[in-house]
Amino acid sequence: MLKSMYSGVSGMRGFQTKLDVIGNNIANVNTVGFKGSRVMFKDIMSQTTKGVTAPTDAPSGGVNAQQIGLGVSVGSIDTMHLAGSPMTTNNPTDLRINGDGFFLVRLSDAQTVPYLTRAGDFHVDAARNLVTSDGLFVLDNGGANITLEDDVVSFTIGQDGFINQTMADGTVQAGAQLGIGKVVNPSGLEKIGGNLYRMTANANPDGVLDPVTANSAEDGTGAIIAGQLEMSNVDLTNEFTEMIVSQRGFQANSRIITTSDEILQEVVNLKR
Repeated sequence: MLKSMYSGVSGMRGFQTKLDVIGNNIANVNTVGFKGSRVMFKDIMSQTTKGVTAPTDAPSGGVNAQQIGLGVSVGSIDTMHLAGSPMTTNNPTDLRINGDGFFLVRLSDAQTVPYLTRAGDFHVDAARNLVTSDGLFVLDNGGANITLEDDVVSFTIGQDGFINQTMADGTVQAGAQLGIGKVVNPSGLEKIGGNLYRMTANANPDGVLDPVTANSAEDGTGAIIAGQLEMSNVDLTNEFTEMIVSQRGFQANSRIITTSDEILQEVVNLKR
């Protein structure tokens, strides 16, 4: 069989994967805190039909190797952790990190390593816990659940993450401070759905995650902006351009298969 046919098949598979990623990016163009992905290709190992000949003292010039590529494969699917556009909501529990870092949330107290998220659309439940839309607890810089006092009538959240609570008697008290997760390699985080990421051994050394404070030059974390949300970082112009490229690449590889099939048909017809 012709090698070009299998190369065309590998190309179609690669561009199909790229179209799948593009489709997911476009579907999440309005998802709060979503980070788009991209597909990077790499060539498959080549078949060497003639080796290299080095120059000699005769003198004789060197001869390059002759190699035939065997197609393409997906090299990586990278999550692009670029900042998304801010959207002003004026809701005091809507938070945005203006810089590096992730909010820390967990499903229950039994969970030792919290999840990370950039989606700051939080709420206060009936027990005065600060939670996500799915009911996960938002953690402070000590790794504990954030709970408001019983006699709080209003509160504000500063850029350093401190919750300033106005009590029933009119006094203002400093409450908990939101915890921030700092990750060495954000692309190493694992997406688990629901705008959440799971810590891995390639995101932080040994997969360790210790809460730090927001707006800290020492920790390298961004400030917390209340009343705003970070929207998706997906650029529709770029996505549709890449979609056109992927579609044409898929068509070109399918034409390789068609042409290879026609050549094989000519070989079969030689006996006639």
